[in-house]
Amino acid sequence: MKIDDNFYMKLAIDEAWKYQLLTYPNPAVGCVIVKNGKLIAIEAHKEAGMPHAEVNALKTAYLFDNPNSVLKTKNSSHDIHNFLIENHNGFFNDCEVYVTLEPCNHIGKTPSCANLLKELKPKRVIISVKDPNKIASGGLETLLDENIDISIGTLEKEGYNLLLPFISWQNKTSIFFKMAQTLNGSIDGKISSNRALAYVHTLRDKIDLLVIGGNSVRVDKPTLDARYIAGNAPDVFIYSKNKIFDKNIPLFNITNRKVIISDDLFKLLDYKFVMIEGVYTLLDKLKEKIDFIVLLISPKIRKGNNALNEIDIDFEIIHENYIGEDKIVFLKRR
Repeated sequence: MKIDDNFYMKLAIDEAWKYQLLTYPNPAVGCVIVKNGKLIAIEAHKEAGMPHAEVNALKTAYLFDNPNSVLKTKNSSHDIHNFLIENHNGFFNDCEVYVTLEPCNHIGKTPSCANLLKELKPKRVIISVKDPNKIASGGLETLLDENIDISIGTLEKEGYNLLLPFISWQNKTSIFFKMAQTLNGSIDGKISSNRALAYVHTLRDKIDLLVIGGNSVRVDKPTLDARYIAGNAPDVFIYSKNKIFDKNIPLFNITNRKVIISDDLFKLLDYKFVMIEGVYTLLDKLKEKIDFIVLLISPKIRKGNNALNEIDIDFEIIHENYIGEDKIVFLKRR
């Protein structure tokens, strides 16, 4: 295996995918730092309002060489920024920083990553893709003005794929489809591991609206909350022409939740970030409105209903990784 810019950028991209969708409304971003040819940090942005990938990586890199530093007690972006600016002592001058997205150039809930790198003056900054968000872009120029060596376009396609969900929710309703199945396509009963279920509940905590088919509600009698992570339960849209449901089904009894029963898909546009939970029947009905798909595959073979269908849709796999024993596959329409 060749250890080069592509190798390190791939590490950064893979790390960012672990937190894909969980950073909403921010993009998923990864960062790797190499010092004198030695890998000393692999980090990602993990949640909106929390430190960006570069800040997490710079902190980890500094602690790699200074494990007893008071920096390990600092968790806010502002505190980490201030500490590194005041105490770096040229530590990063022989470092190469690999980041999947152009460092942000604006000050919002967190300080500017480009300004921090400008102060720390690493030897090189290697960027996969420029930031499409005009509010945050401009970091490249900030670093160039400081005469920092910049490379851009490393694994550009992979970096762009990482950004697709972020791009989808910029100026419209972003809709993605989540489905779970076994190796043989069974969709019956509890399929996913507890870790995968916690991931799904974390997604529910981030979205504005959850869409589910009427038959699934009647048969499964779900709650559709985020109790595994003590998160917020989203509003629910039940896609059904038949408006009659047993209101004792748990999903109807969640405090501060709005439940919509309708077959009018234009109502989805009242929300910003929408997840559809279902199988192929619902996918077929909503396929033209879906931006991407999250498929959870459990390493099991089970009897019961499987995912056989009569629809034809071609996808491109844009990333694969694991949550515990379960495989998670992100796909987009071709």
